[in-house]
Amino acid sequence: MARIGEPNPLGKSVGLLVGICGFIGVLLAPWLAAPWAHALLWLVPLMALGSLALLIFRRPHRASVLVAVLLLCVVAAVLLAPALSAMPRLARSTLASAVLMASWWITVAIPIPATSLLPLVLFPVFGILTSKETAVNYASEIIFLFMGGFILALGIQRWGLHRRIALHIVQVFGTNPSRMVLGFMVATAFLSMWISNTATSLMMLPIALAVVASLREVDGDRMRGFAPALLLGIAYSASIGGLATPIGTPPNISFLRIVEILFPDAPTISFGSWFLAILPLVLVFLPIAWILLIRLFGSRVPSGSLSAGRGVIAEEIQALGRMSGAERRMLWIFVITALLWITRGDLDLGTFRIPGWASLVEGWLPARFSAGHLHDATVAMGMALLTFLIPGDRQPDGKRPALMDWETAVQLPWGILLLFGGGFALALAFKESGLAEYFAASFARQVGGLPPFLLVIATCLLLTFLTEVTSNTATTEVLLPILAGTATAMGVHPLLLMLPATLSASCAFMLPIATPPNAIVFSSGEVEIRDMVRAGVVLNLVGVLVIATLFFLVSSRLLGLDLSTMPIWATQ
Repeated sequence: MARIGEPNPLGKSVGLLVGICGFIGVLLAPWLAAPWAHALLWLVPLMALGSLALLIFRRPHRASVLVAVLLLCVVAAVLLAPALSAMPRLARSTLASAVLMASWWITVAIPIPATSLLPLVLFPVFGILTSKETAVNYASEIIFLFMGGFILALGIQRWGLHRRIALHIVQVFGTNPSRMVLGFMVATAFLSMWISNTATSLMMLPIALAVVASLREVDGDRMRGFAPALLLGIAYSASIGGLATPIGTPPNISFLRIVEILFPDAPTISFGSWFLAILPLVLVFLPIAWILLIRLFGSRVPSGSLSAGRGVIAEEIQALGRMSGAERRMLWIFVITALLWITRGDLDLGTFRIPGWASLVEGWLPARFSAGHLHDATVAMGMALLTFLIPGDRQPDGKRPALMDWETAVQLPWGILLLFGGGFALALAFKESGLAEYFAASFARQVGGLPPFLLVIATCLLLTFLTEVTSNTATTEVLLPILAGTATAMGVHPLLLMLPATLSASCAFMLPIATPPNAIVFSSGEVEIRDMVRAGVVLNLVGVLVIATLFFLVSSRLLGLDLSTMPIWATQ
């Protein structure tokens, strides 16, 4: 049986077929739109009826499904051929590549990292980008920012520091069931700002299950609503917390690089500026999610302090013992890295500006140092390399390894880095081929009359519910260039659509397959699908309103964005 979040073999076959047919259909659009091909139009209704008949009246075995899908792909190719044939050749080739990549990304027809390597072959072959222009996207500074952050996170996990931080945060909030849920959510959200939400959820799950089991021994059936509230709180807060930092969730990284690709003259959003602008959104969204869970499951959660829960947390902390030397050194590296990230760039608070350390050093050493040469990736890789030099604890064999070794470092998700590279190459192809401009002009004609706030709401709704069934990173990388072009075609600030869309891509809470944290807590067997859907659909809608509203009122102002006008750098 396929694991949660993985398609079954038939789904892979369908995805493979749809991708190939879509790729060929887009490329052959001028041929299918030729006058002599109009005679084929009478076959379209027959093929459509035939595909439906196969799906309805035949048993849904592999062959009938694939034949039906093939017929539907042919119907779509014939019907869309006139519109596709009007595209410029390079734009059409880029669209064909995007259809192939999106189909295989969504259905995991082949491994996602393998699909991400397609631009290295397709773009040079079709003349969209040169091999060099394509390959450079797989080694951008944004990718090294994520790599450095992951090495630091692996170091924190290697020495158990993340577990100690989480347990102490939970202990601070007490053992009243409602407050315990909040404590787990705060701990999870904080850790997921710096560590992947998958690793955070995997670390928090056994602690939560131990608490649930202990409380059940004491309170029995009274605790039947506590488990889903606690576990869903962990899943949801892992996604919410990751919004606060550029490295917290992959779509954030994708956004920063795609902005650089599409708008080279745009001011860079530093780690500190992002954190300052998005943290208020997290601080509002997290309590709302907690209140929602308590309201939905509150009738099944007992009130009052529970000594069993307090005992479990105390035992877990006691089992950790005193903080080791390696933990202390890793904690110092973590704190210093966070401070260097947050304070590197100037922080514009509207009425006044706090200079960053990079600009201060440039002022002291103008002839030897340039703040513009630095990036948050410089800090990430510098501190990551430091973990290979600083010694950890002495082992039983007498050896004293460094805080990080290569055997641990190679566990970082190389596939995600390839996914980033493929998405960045696709974004550049959208820009250079004119496909983003083509789509944007069409989309702008349809939504041009909408007020900006409603346009943001519509964008957030699209990304939130679309990423319930698709990869949030892949979806973000496909749609952001289109949204950027739409904004410029409408004469509004590009980030008006791009940034809320990016944040919404990480806020799919309804289905187990939507995010790794959702799948992890669902696999515990303590959460029923109906509970996740019931809580998730409400939180999806709440998230759309929170993101749209706070982006307009708070985040945009803290980033210094004037949403009413299009900046000069967006027109160049």
